[in-house]
Amino acid sequence: MAVRWDIFCCVVDNYGDIGVTWRLARQLALEYGLEVCLWVDEPGAFRRLCPQADVGAGPWRIDGVEVRQWPADFPAVDVADVVIEAFACSLPEGYVAAMAERTSPALWLNLEYLSAEDWVAGCHGLPSPQPGGLRKFFFFPGFTESTGGLLREADVLLRRRAFQADAEARRAFLAGIGIVPWAGARMISLFAYENTALAGWLDALAAAAEPTQLLVPRGRIEADLCRWLGVDTLEDGGHWRRANLQVHLLPFLSQADYDRLLWCCDFNAVRGEESFVRAQWAGRPLLWHIYQQEEGAHWEKLDAFLDSYCAALTDQAASALRALWSAWNGKGDMAQAWQGLAEHGEQLAAHAEHWCQEQASRPDLAAALVQFHRNWLSCAA
Repeated sequence: MAVRWDIFCCVVDNYGDIGVTWRLARQLALEYGLEVCLWVDEPGAFRRLCPQADVGAGPWRIDGVEVRQWPADFPAVDVADVVIEAFACSLPEGYVAAMAERTSPALWLNLEYLSAEDWVAGCHGLPSPQPGGLRKFFFFPGFTESTGGLLREADVLLRRRAFQADAEARRAFLAGIGIVPWAGARMISLFAYENTALAGWLDALAAAAEPTQLLVPRGRIEADLCRWLGVDTLEDGGHWRRANLQVHLLPFLSQADYDRLLWCCDFNAVRGEESFVRAQWAGRPLLWHIYQQEEGAHWEKLDAFLDSYCAALTDQAASALRALWSAWNGKGDMAQAWQGLAEHGEQLAAHAEHWCQEQASRPDLAAALVQFHRNWLSCAA
């Protein structure tokens, strides 16, 4: 009998939480043959990511995963062998009670947000006693061997390299989303939260000697983009030329197509956690718009990642990259920072691929979760 896993996802910020849990559920089912149910409180968010689920109210059975709505009045269901509480969402009370009554214990995991902070390794895998004699374990994704790793399908780097080596495949994909590459132009993707630094960056791109095509999937940055363009609304497929910058608004992309977009681009501006990790697997230089937290706690998280990511760069390149990321997140002049990064382009491109390979040398998040369950079973035997 297949081991059953239940993953619970509360959609907090658009598509980041459901994006991570859907990728994880799919990988566990397809690569490990596990019986996986993904519970999501906003199925509409899931349907945007997975267009083939866009008929009816579910449940859906897609890529070996059962996806079900997590209703306020949660039904009585059999508890799974492994229960993942994604990003500290609170499990239904009735489900927790059923866990306590289960004859053979279930492994309860709190899948935490990604961070490169030093304390993460010390907390990864620690148990937390719960009422009813239950224990919940903290599971932290991360960038070192002492953490749970990053979400990565077994073949993603092979697929990425094959796509990047196939000019016709790239051309066909771009044509499918309405993009005709300019000869000699760099291509940049932009996916971000609302950001007052956008105008300064776009000014710099427009004034640069090198032409740029900026590819913008629909999202929360649109209002800032409208203000800079001087237009009231943006429509799918729209494009606007300002000096040496061409802005393209893309339709909402599936996860597979968003990966291909990242693979096509020379530089990727990303946000949150889901697109941040996918950009690292693209092997291209990136710019991270981190989710803001109360009392500026996100700055420690940002600096911790940069400490690790910049360790192999020259001091000058590291300083330029830090200045850009700081300006993009609200501290500094974005146009000046972008211009300061220009002379380090080749080093940053090589470093992005090296970082990708370094991270890929470690077990991925799904593999680490499966191994944690196996180890837990051995200890319980």
